[in-house]
Amino acid sequence: MTKQTILGRVTQLAKANINALLDQAEDPQKMLDQLIRDYTANISEAEQAIAATIGNLRLMEQDHQEDVEAAKEWGGKALAASRKADELRAAGSGAEADKFDNLAKVALGRQLQSEKEARTAEPTITSQTGVVDKLKSGLDQMKTKLTELKSKRDELVARAKSAQAQNQMMDSVKNIDVLDPTSELSRFEDKVRREEARALGKQELAASSLDAQFEQLDSLGDSAEVDARLAALKTAS
Repeated sequence: MTKQTILGRVTQLAKANINALLDQAEDPQKMLDQLIRDYTANISEAEQAIAATIGNLRLMEQDHQEDVEAAKEWGGKALAASRKADELRAAGSGAEADKFDNLAKVALGRQLQSEKEARTAEPTITSQTGVVDKLKSGLDQMKTKLTELKSKRDELVARAKSAQAQNQMMDSVKNIDVLDPTSELSRFEDKVRREEARALGKQELAASSLDAQFEQLDSLGDSAEVDARLAALKTAS
């Protein structure tokens, strides 16, 4: 996998519009679960690729540092050989002096080579450092998105469970025959009124019977009066 591909994938995933994906999903919870799995897998893949890129950068940095140190070391050796050559030449040992001057030249050549290698590596190190920084930033954004995904998923599941519980409760309430206390009182009042009517009926019936007895008594009184008067008439004649 090339570094450009890694960077492109990290950037694309980090910019993913989660809300738009959820709006288009028929089952948001399943969509979120799948996104979480995809993001987790991609983050793991990106981490491995970024780790390899960082490892390569660190190797280049180590090689560069070694070239810098080597250039410094070869410079020191060239200086030492040159001074030794000057000492030998001053002492009249020209052949030996030339030998150390040649060693100084070899050391200076090695120094130049190390410096050249160090300079050649510097632009690549600078470029790769920028790539690594972008990869790290993209990876951080992916992890932030993953946290957001998990939070949205948990919120959605909680809301779904709450809505399901409310629906079940409402369905249960619909199936319950709730007693209306006012209707019960009304039925009891009707019963009391019927009992009161029966009592009134009995009272009225009783009153009718009593009136009939009094009327019968009055009738008997009138008959007795007639008989008495008849007897008086007979006596007078």
